[in-house]
Amino acid sequence: MTAISGTQAGPVPVTVPDTVRFRAACPDCRERFELGAGSLRLAIGASRRTTFYSFTCPACGSAVRKPAGERIIELLSGGGVRTLRLHTALR
Repeated sequence: MTAISGTQAGPVPVTVPDTVRFRAACPDCRERFELGAGSLRLAIGASRRTTFYSFTCPACGSAVRKPAGERIIELLSGGGVRTLRLHTALR
């Protein structure tokens, strides 16, 4: 698995082990668990409100969406989580 790290010279491939796991919790059933990078999605928008990560709770099946600050973005993107960059409409 490979993650991309952006620099001024352009993206540089970074090797990420397949065994990277992230701890998470469901706000609905309160279950705690670990998820692989393929189970998470990261969306980066123009504001805090539109920047979040999401997953489906393996215990209860709820769709979970949580805010993502700079540190969470760094950890998830560095760990191989698929990232969606949201664009704002031109006015």
